[in-house]
Amino acid sequence: MTDDVLVVGGTGLIGGHVALHLQSLGHRVTIAARRPPQPGSALAALPFIEGDYISGEGFPPSRLAGFDTLVFAAGNDIRHLSRDADADAHWLRANVEGVPRFFARARAAGVRRAVHVGSFYPQVRPELVERVSYVRSRHLACAGVRALATPDFQVLSINAPFVVGRVSGLKVPMFDLYTRYALGQMAPMPVFAPAGGVNFISTRSLSEAIAGALARGESGKAYLVGDENLSFADYMTTVFRAAGQDIVVPARDENHPLLPDAMIYAGRGTLLYYEPDAAEVALLGYRRGDARPAIVEAVRQAKAMIEAG
Repeated sequence: MTDDVLVVGGTGLIGGHVALHLQSLGHRVTIAARRPPQPGSALAALPFIEGDYISGEGFPPSRLAGFDTLVFAAGNDIRHLSRDADADAHWLRANVEGVPRFFARARAAGVRRAVHVGSFYPQVRPELVERVSYVRSRHLACAGVRALATPDFQVLSINAPFVVGRVSGLKVPMFDLYTRYALGQMAPMPVFAPAGGVNFISTRSLSEAIAGALARGESGKAYLVGDENLSFADYMTTVFRAAGQDIVVPARDENHPLLPDAMIYAGRGTLLYYEPDAAEVALLGYRRGDARPAIVEAVRQAKAMIEAG
């Protein structure tokens, strides 16, 4: 069945990839974000709505009423905080209040199916919900969205770990920085990775999981997805080798400028590894063993874009 799909956060890596994937499956896809898609990226050809999910500006009921399905992939993490921002207040406004309020607006407008792209932290390390305000905000956003489920509004959450990959023609700031680092363009920054590691998933796997959730997922449920467990040293080594630097990046128990402690919510040195439930992997229908290939592809695209100027 062909649906009219709105992907909020559709100009970024996660939302952009799932938008193109759903389009490839025959759906009519519109992307929405605060800023238009990057010119020259594959996303620039998709219909676009400029809007802010937190304030609701750009998303009147009449506009949301035209969609059967919502995929919410708009991120709000440490990268979105200004230096002088009150982090707790921001997480409350953007995640705890803003996300469920937007889903409630979509439900009232007649949207029938919705997927929230959430975080793995609350399910893998539930003790962090009480200790870390960001993790608590993601937990409450996920719970608030799923509480809106009704027979006429099928909604669930796909909770993902670190996401890696590319969208054709899209400059991804994370991989631009990592690739420049591997190419020696960020000297005198020393070459190392922080101690610890985490689960990674590719944009391909995540997009497949989201499509599977829309087709077969249980409304009201939170699915923990994931793929490969990698130490941060393995991750950085894969980046360096994809950029043409045949070295093994060492691990150090130090704060890293490009992967700082502020982004490692379980704490530097923690191995946040897990295996996703096999039955849920089969239900959602996403591939495994794709994280490392996705890192390589992302770095090679970033390198080509850097060399092209």
